Order: sequence, then C-alpha cells, then structure tokens
Amino acid sequence: MLKKVCIAAIAVITLAMTVQGASAKQIIRVGMGDAADSDQGYGARFFKQAVESESNGEIEVQLFPGGQLGTETEMLQNVRRGTLDLCYVGIGNAVPFVKELGTLTMPYLIESHYDAIKATTGDLASHWNKLCTEKGGFRILHWGYSNFRFITNSKQPVKKLADIKGMKIRIPQNKILMATYKSWGANPVPMAWSETFTALQQGVVDGQDNPYIVNYTSKFHEVQSYLTEVHYQYSLQPMIVGQRTWNKWDAKTKEVISRAAQETQQYWTAYQILEAANAKEGMIKGGVKVSTLEDEAQWKKLAIENVWPEYYDFIGGKANLDMVLKALGKK
Repeated sequence: MLKKVCIAAIAVITLAMTVQGASAKQIIRVGMGDAADSDQGYGARFFKQAVESESNGEIEVQLFPGGQLGTETEMLQNVRRGTLDLCYVGIGNAVPFVKELGTLTMPYLIESHYDAIKATTGDLASHWNKLCTEKGGFRILHWGYSNFRFITNSKQPVKKLADIKGMKIRIPQNKILMATYKSWGANPVPMAWSETFTALQQGVVDGQDNPYIVNYTSKFHEVQSYLTEVHYQYSLQPMIVGQRTWNKWDAKTKEVISRAAQETQQYWTAYQILEAANAKEGMIKGGVKVSTLEDEAQWKKLAIENVWPEYYDFIGGKANLDMVLKALGKK
C-alpha cells in the first residue's frame, strides 16, 4: 500500500513539475501596424522563427499584425511603459519621442538602398540607439527597410510637378511630409492608416504614398489607377523594445533576441529587394499604370530649399543632418 502511495505521490509531483515547466515558457508579444502578408509581417515571422529556434523553444514569440494592438503610436507608448514587449513602427512615429530621428525623414536625404543601410548601421546605428535609450526610453533592435514611398492616385498619371498640383494626398501625421507635399503644390491630408483604404475608395482623398509591397498587400490597386516612382523618402521601420522590458530580461534572453534581430535585418534587406519587383508586377497586373518623373530634379530642389532650413530645430539641429550627409559621402 505504501509503495502505491509513493508512486502516486511521485506521479503528482512529476505532473506538477511538467505543468510548471510548460507555464514557465517565456512569451514575447510583437505589435505591428501592417498586415501579416506585408514585408513587415514577413520580417516579423522570420524574427519569430529565429528566436524560437535559437532559444530551443524556451521563448515563444506571438505576433499581432494589422494594428490589433492599436496604432503605431499607441504601441510605441505601451512598449515604453513595458506593457508591450516589442513593436514595429514607421520611423516618423518615433520622432515625437526622439526628435533627432526626424533627420531620417528629411526629403531626398536617403536616395538609395545603400543610403538607407549606411544611415542605420555602424556608428550611426549606435548614435540613434544612444539617443533612443537616453531620450525615448527605448532601443532599436533592428531596422526594417521598406523601400521608397511611391505616390498612388486615382486621378491621372503624375509625370511632372504640375500633375500633382492641388491633388489631395493622404499622409501620416508627419510635419516634414506635410511640408514636402506643400512645397510641390499638393494638398496633404493627415489621416490614420486604418482609415486610408476607405478614404481612397470613397474619394475623400485622391492618393497616398507607400512602398510597393505595402501598396500591393494593402490592395490599393483596387482603388488607385496610377503610381509614380518618386524617391523623396525611404520608409524605415525599426523594431523597438522598451528599456523597462530590456532591463528585466536576463543575459540569455537579450543574447537570443539581439542575434535574431540582426539576422532579421539582413533577411529583410534581401527580401525587400526581391519582393518589391514582384509587388510592382502585381500592381501592374491589377491595372495600375506606373510612371517615372520627368523632372524629379525640380521636386528635389523644391523639397530641399523649402523644407530643410525650416526643420533644423524639429530634428534637433542642423548638426544631425550634416552628420548623416557626411556619413553618406554627400558633404
């Protein structure tokens, strides 16, 4: 009888230890503004696989795409508070917390994939992270590269500056984007991302701007007829962790997360280059007519002359812009 009691006791203890071990799995939640099938979504899935593999299943990454956890600004606020582990945000949505990051949104500062990578790696990556940690209460784990914000519209082909005059273009809440469009004679309309498709569909606005993959996965080809390749701003989407969360993680967790983040940054770079072409083809098959600018030098001249001098204070001083220009070999 005593033997049976001991066996039963051991079984109960073993079961308890198993349940305790199962519940001890570390959960990391990642919020995203873009859809699951966007480049942001693909990057997040790669990150999830890398973390879970490198932690031998001890860490589970849960993904919440499509604004399930709120707007990018709300998610960033929650990451800073420590109530959300990680989030992806467009760089412009981080500027209210660390204004120096606004440097990376200046029109025609970044003019190629190379520029985008150069501006966010090496010494400059360390510089941005130091500012984010000290002033924003968060750090950037890796950068996401989503290509240039190309303009779509439902009115007419935009091939030269005169074509965009008076056109209502949806933009995120971003002062630099607003000033840039105004310098071209357009009518920028700040609007939440969640309202954009319906606004385009109903003609509340004429157009919007986003990279090819976002345009295609958002199905803008269903409500827009024209796209123009304009290279005024490169879309950067960093993955962010709050300092409160970072500080509570043990060394092993930090190592796994950091390594997975760097692998994701490398993957995202290759993915963007390959998939942007496929998204472009998808837009064309969807009926969108693609144009290139005949006078982009004029667009660039107006943006730089009218926006840069007015927004030095907004980005924390002209020195920040000069530093990036020097790093890019433009000064």
